[in-house]
Order: sequence, then structure tokens, then C-alpha cells
Amino acid sequence: MRATLLSFLAVLVISTVACAQQDKSQRASPPDSTTVTTDDGVTIDIHYSKPSLKGRQIGVDIAPFGKVWRTGANEATTFEVDKDVLIQGQPLAAGKYSLYSILGEQEVTFIFNKTWDQWGTRYDEAQDALRVGATPVETGTSVEQFTIKSAKDGAVTLLWGNYAVTFKVAAQ
Repeated sequence: MRATLLSFLAVLVISTVACAQQDKSQRASPPDSTTVTTDDGVTIDIHYSKPSLKGRQIGVDIAPFGKVWRTGANEATTFEVDKDVLIQGQPLAAGKYSLYSILGEQEVTFIFNKTWDQWGTRYDEAQDALRVGATPVETGTSVEQFTIKSAKDGAVTLLWGNYAVTFKVAAQ
């Protein structure tokens, strides 16, 4: 009886460890990242997962307009800066944050939340460090898989479908 219990516990532990070490690149929304050191010396490091449109419409079927979205898929997207910065002219202390957004047809609100190590749908507004707005633009080119790019001038651009939206990061 004791040997059976120990065998069961061993299988349970091994299964748990194997699941925890699953290759995230095999997910439907694989992980990606972008890192840049800007011209004014700020290192921006963003980690996110890349959902695909798969025929869905942004704002309707996926990332609904007017609702908090995890800005990616799976775990919360993380945004980290090594210096105090201005985002769209508003101050944000150096550190690591989760990045959420509220999509709208005329404006996107970006939310930098103090709780970064969590599953993406566990948003707590009380932990918001900063909210800023940016205007989306039509690109004329469709991007199937959600993508975040960062540039040396401090521009962080999110691309998906026929839209792009950029917010600016600058040293304080």
C-alpha cells in the first residue's frame, strides 16, 4: 500500500514538472519579445504572446472595444524600463509592469499595472501605475499575428490587423 502511494505521488510530481516545463513556443499564441536601448539611454524590454486573428474582427470577436484587454495572450504582457521615463509625456518609475489596453476606434488607452507576474486576465485596476492614450492609425497592410516593435527613438508600436498604435517612451 505504501509503495503504491509513493509511486502515485512520484507520477504526480513528474507530471506536474513536465507540464510546467512545456515548450511555450508550441502554443497557439507563441511568446515573443522586443528589447531596445533608446537614443536617450532607456532600455525597454517587452515580453508578450502573439495571438492570431484567424478571421476574427478586432474590437468585436477579439480584444473587444471598451474593455480591458491583456495586450496579447496567455500570461500578462510585461513592460520593463531601467530608468524613470515619460510615456506620452506622463511619468512612470523604473521597473516592471504588466501592460493592458482598452481598444477604441478613435483612441487606445495603455495601462501600466504594478502586478506583472500573473495570468493576463487577472487585471486589478487598483494596481494601475499609469494610463495614457494614443491614436490608432490604419496601415493598409494586414498583420495576422499581433506584434510589438520598439525603436531607438523610444517609439513602441503595436501592430495587428490593419491597425498600428504607437506610444512614446523618453528618459525623464
